Amino acid sequence: MFLLVTGFLHLGGLRTALYNYIFAKKHGGTFILRLEDTDQTRLVPGAAENIEDMLEWAGIPPDESPRRGGPAGPYLQSQRLELYAQAADTLVRTGAAYPCFCSPQRLGLLKKEALRNRQPPRYDNRCRNLSQRQVAQKLAGGPKPAIRFRLDEEAPAFQDLVYGWNRHEVASVEGDPVVLKGDGFPTYHLACVVDDHHMGVSHVLRGSEWLVSTAKHLLLYQALGWPPPRFAHLPLLVNADGSKLSKRRGDLFLQRFAAAGFLPDALLDLLTNCGSGFAENQMGRTLAELIAQFDLSRITCHSALLDLEKLPEFNRLHLRRLVSSEAQRGQLVGKLQALVEEAFGSQLTDRAVLDPGYVERVILLRQGHICRLQDLVSAAHSYLWTRPAVGRAQLGAISEKVDEIATRVLGLLEGPATSLTQDTLNAELKKLSEGLDGTRHSHVMQVLRMALSGQPQGPPVAEMMVCLGPNEVRERIRKVLCS
Repeated sequence: MFLLVTGFLHLGGLRTALYNYIFAKKHGGTFILRLEDTDQTRLVPGAAENIEDMLEWAGIPPDESPRRGGPAGPYLQSQRLELYAQAADTLVRTGAAYPCFCSPQRLGLLKKEALRNRQPPRYDNRCRNLSQRQVAQKLAGGPKPAIRFRLDEEAPAFQDLVYGWNRHEVASVEGDPVVLKGDGFPTYHLACVVDDHHMGVSHVLRGSEWLVSTAKHLLLYQALGWPPPRFAHLPLLVNADGSKLSKRRGDLFLQRFAAAGFLPDALLDLLTNCGSGFAENQMGRTLAELIAQFDLSRITCHSALLDLEKLPEFNRLHLRRLVSSEAQRGQLVGKLQALVEEAFGSQLTDRAVLDPGYVERVILLRQGHICRLQDLVSAAHSYLWTRPAVGRAQLGAISEKVDEIATRVLGLLEGPATSLTQDTLNAELKKLSEGLDGTRHSHVMQVLRMALSGQPQGPPVAEMMVCLGPNEVRERIRKVLCS
C-alpha cells in the first residue's frame, strides 16, 4: 500500500493499512509500505517517521518499508525517479504519451473558465498534436515539459473485488492526465503503476476514491505491456452522521489516541466493527482473530460509519483482556507506575504506593470500572496514591457519631477481618451500623468514604478498604481523628 507523507497517520490511513495487513497475513503474503513523497511542496517534517512509528504501535508493521528495507526497495518514491523516467520514455517512444509545454498560467485559465461555465475542469489536449518539429523547437527553447498520457483507447472493464464489474470512460470526461511533471517527479497515476509492477504487487487494497482512476491505471498497464494486479476498493470511512471524515482534524491522528492511553487492539477492533469483511460484528476481537475471520468477499460497498463515542467501551474490553493475562498485567503495572510518577511526582509522600503488589491490586480491583489505565490517575482516583486532606469537621457534618464509627472500624481492623475481602467487610460494616443506635448505614458509609478518599462519591467503601489495605485505612482514620 502507499501512504502520503503530507501529514501524520490518521484513522482513515490506519484502516486502509489494517485491511492490507490482515489480507496479506490471511493469505501468507507480504505487506509492503511505500511512501509517496513526490509532491515536494507538501511534505510535512516527521510524517514519514510518524507513519511507520504508528503502524508499529498499532501492531501492524509492514514487512517491507523505507525503515525496514526489502528486496523491492527503495520504498520512498522520491528515490525511484529513474524508474518513472524510464516508463515515461517508453510511453513517449511508443506514442502513448507526449510532452506538454502548457504553462501553469494557461492551465489555471482553463480551470477558471470551466468553473465559470459550471463545467468540470479538464485539459484541452492542446499539446497532443504538436509536430515533431514543434516539439523539438519547444524542447530547445523552454523549460522541461510535463509528460501527458493519451486517453485514446476505450478503458477496459475490470472486476473490482469489492464493487464488482466496472468501466469508466475517462477519456469522455477528462483531458489527458499528467504522468510525469516537469521537475521529473511522477504523479500518483504513473508512480503506482510502475511501483506495483516492479515490486511484484498482486493485490491492491485502497480507498474507493481511486475507483474511477483505476481505468487510467489499467490503460497505463496496457500501454506498458504489464499485467495489472487485482484491485479491491474499500468503501469510505465516514463520521457517525455520514459526513466526510476530515484528514485535517487533529483529533483523528493516531498519536493522539496513543497519547490518550487507548489500546491499539481497541482501535483496530472499532475500525473493523464499523466496516465489513467479517461474518458478523463482535466486540473484543484480537488482531489474530481479525486475521482468522477476515473474508474479502464480505466487504460491502456501504460507507463505514465511525462512532468514536464507542471507543472507550472497546478499550475497556481490551484492557480487561490484558489484565487477565499475568504477563500482560505485569506490563500494565509498569505503565501505571510511570503514570503515577508523572501525575503526582513530589506529592507522593509515601512511595510505597509504587510497590508492584499494590499497583497490581489497584488494577485488578478497578479493571471493570475504567476505560483506560490513565483513568487511575484522574482526580477521582487520587486517593489511591495520596492521602486526602480531610478535617474532622467534614465528617462531623455527616454524622455526630464520628468517634464511635472510627473506633469500631479500627477495632474491626484489629480483629480476624485483617484478611480483608469485600464480602467480609460488607457484612461486618453492616453489623457495625446496626449496632449504632440512630445512625443509618448510609451515613456510616459516607463517613468512611470521606475519611478514606476525601470525596463524597466513588467506589464501594469495602473495595476502597481492600485496595488501600488495613494499615493505610487505619492511618487515614487516625489522621482525621487527630485533625
